[in-house]
Amino acid sequence: MDRQTFEKNLASLCTTEARLNSRLSYRDALSHYAFLKSRSGEIVPALLLPSSDTQPLHSMIDPIREAQRLVSTIPQDTDFIVFLGLGGGFAPEEALCSRASNGFSRVVVIDFDAEGMAELLSSKDYTKLFSDSRFSLYVDLSDDEIKKIISEQYKPAIHGGIKIIPLRTRTDADLSKFERAAGVMESAIENSAGDYSVQAHFGKRWFSNIIRNMKAVEKTDNFFKINSPAIREAAIIAAGPSLDQQIPVLVEYKERGAFIICSDTALPVLLNNGIEPDAVVSIDCQHISYYHFMGCNLFAHNVPLFLGLASPPLLCGLSPSPVFFSSGHPLELYVSQYWRQLPKLDTSGGNVTYSCLSLAQILGFQRITFFGADFSYIGCRTYSRGTYIYPFFEKKQNRLSPLEALFSSFLYRSPFLPKNEQGQTFHETSSLRFYREKIEEKASLINAQSVSAKGQGAPIDFTRKIAHNGGNENPALLETSSFSTGSAKTSAVEFLENYRDDIAALPPANTEDYLNVLSLKNRQVFTTLLPFAAAVKHRSPVLKTKDLIEEAKRLCIEEITRVCNPPS
Repeated sequence: MDRQTFEKNLASLCTTEARLNSRLSYRDALSHYAFLKSRSGEIVPALLLPSSDTQPLHSMIDPIREAQRLVSTIPQDTDFIVFLGLGGGFAPEEALCSRASNGFSRVVVIDFDAEGMAELLSSKDYTKLFSDSRFSLYVDLSDDEIKKIISEQYKPAIHGGIKIIPLRTRTDADLSKFERAAGVMESAIENSAGDYSVQAHFGKRWFSNIIRNMKAVEKTDNFFKINSPAIREAAIIAAGPSLDQQIPVLVEYKERGAFIICSDTALPVLLNNGIEPDAVVSIDCQHISYYHFMGCNLFAHNVPLFLGLASPPLLCGLSPSPVFFSSGHPLELYVSQYWRQLPKLDTSGGNVTYSCLSLAQILGFQRITFFGADFSYIGCRTYSRGTYIYPFFEKKQNRLSPLEALFSSFLYRSPFLPKNEQGQTFHETSSLRFYREKIEEKASLINAQSVSAKGQGAPIDFTRKIAHNGGNENPALLETSSFSTGSAKTSAVEFLENYRDDIAALPPANTEDYLNVLSLKNRQVFTTLLPFAAAVKHRSPVLKTKDLIEEAKRLCIEEITRVCNPPS
């Protein structure tokens, strides 16, 4: 063992993982590893077994060639690679060498046991591996830390696929820890893949809607406050089939002064039944959202409309008092930071009912009752009568596609999950169950009593207590009874022109180690383009990463120019 070797490794490591650097100390005795020389001359770490035998972590013939064979099995379009166990670092180093021309590649090593790691760093030179800015080493991470690494660092549009490769001899020695880490990563990867799928479908639409809504945001005061702060009860209205039977109960809630927060889908149902909501929430970027408002005169009822900044631009003109919010899209966050601060509404549940609950939380209601929140199909019905789908399909039907066929096609577009019990009258899909579980999770984390009006849909379990580390909530936004924004720093057009210039000023994507050469501001600008890039990649999957980025930049610049300089 050699202190100088340890300090050299530590100096290289501090460029990639400063926190780990502070937790490692020189080891002057070996208790975890022995270090053997392979036939090809490389130093190979070997586990010290209780029997005093040793178990090499790599080939004792030629560990470099072994690493080359392993890395050659990784698809070329996979540029995010996670190795479980560092060992001699042969495979991570080979992975970086094989992708030397790709500045977007990421190689991550996750290991456990800081004492064993200190022995490795005291006995073998890893400086070539550690000094590569595309490499990161993490030791003794919690589940939340592992999940954060994947969610923050893995960008499917940029990295393509992701591969997890265990160093078997090492992982077998701490099997439970590495299996748990792999499970956490698989879950995080599944979430990232789901996010990417959504971005691939809506990335262009989000970008287009956001920049076109900027002028409307500039003109509105974007402020909402409950007229009577003493109101502590809210009703959240979804558009499930049960809403038809729950209308009389909802009328009673309205008469006793409860605050009615309505999803855009349920709006026509309420107005057709003479119930005026106190707020309407819309988060969908698709233009079909307009159908929810057809025949609904929000001006006559003076109903505030809460809109995500990526909502279709025509929607803000349908309300006398539109209120824009940020839903977490990178460009929305960028707008809030550099132009006009927008209130943030949690939309991570993936459906508008969840966002209604987020609004109720921010406004500080102490009791929340859900109506029409079935999260299932009842009696082969998808929505309450009076929602957009009925007149939409009535106009769309023809002799080859009658009304019942359209409803049936809509109903069976996703497979049903197996029924939980005999006689169950509702049908669930995986998406609807996910939405319900997210509602249950959200309700368990807020300071309010949540209940569901009697219905026939999938029951919502509001007694669940979800383990939570407090990382998702922003206390500054909770229980304030108001929803407001800051003032604009410039005109919308001036901001967009500056943003366009910032995109154009990004370094060429063929720069080696691209992500790490970006300044903080450039990295923020680049991040705003990622959902758009995912949509471009979806339509042109053959594009290489550097070409994908340049194409996304070009298209975004053109889109902003059209908004700033519309044809006369």
